[in-house]
Amino acid sequence: MEEEAEIDRLPIDLLAHILVMITSFTDLAQASGVCRKWKHGVKQALARRHTLSFAGCKMDDESTSRLVRHAYSLEELDISRSRWGCQITDNGLYQISLAKCVSNLTSVSLWGMTGITDKGVVQLITRANSLKHLNIGGTFITDESLSAIAHSCPHLKSIVLWSCRHVTESGLFVLVNKCRKLGSINVWGTRVPLDCFIGLLTIRPALQIKPQGLLLNVGAVATMLPVV
Repeated sequence: MEEEAEIDRLPIDLLAHILVMITSFTDLAQASGVCRKWKHGVKQALARRHTLSFAGCKMDDESTSRLVRHAYSLEELDISRSRWGCQITDNGLYQISLAKCVSNLTSVSLWGMTGITDKGVVQLITRANSLKHLNIGGTFITDESLSAIAHSCPHLKSIVLWSCRHVTESGLFVLVNKCRKLGSINVWGTRVPLDCFIGLLTIRPALQIKPQGLLLNVGAVATMLPVV
């Protein structure tokens, strides 16, 4: 009779504690296939994760949403597009929105996800009511997504709208008016006129509008406005 390997004697909780340190999803998938005990260990490890980052990974809707569903304690989710081409679509965002952890998310990055639209973003955001930091730069969202963010994320502190060329002045005003804790907004590459930012600062004087060089231009425009 073969002697039981030392690692097989580990309690499932201790095994999960070791597996939670593995950052490679490929390695976790391989570990899950070792045996039934290791499969349960991987599930427990995912359930303990507070952060998940798929940046640099080639992921699709099914694999991403499956991992997120098991991450019950998740607070920070990064599914930014990478050079490998993360293929997340609106359907993937919808599946992720059904995960139990979504209401506890405080940080989400969808940077560069060109395969998503307002439809998927709205489905996810309306369930992410604890969100404090959102990076949605490099996407094709419109004011529809900004409205959903404004009405669903009262704790929002920062948002990146880098190169979101379909958002307008109206959407930004709704966002800043509703999100009273918003302290930072990155609008590099948008097509919003400078006088819009003067209006935003009128609403929220302490608001940090990035990039920093934009503030200099805003200040220059402000000095040319007639004094009432």
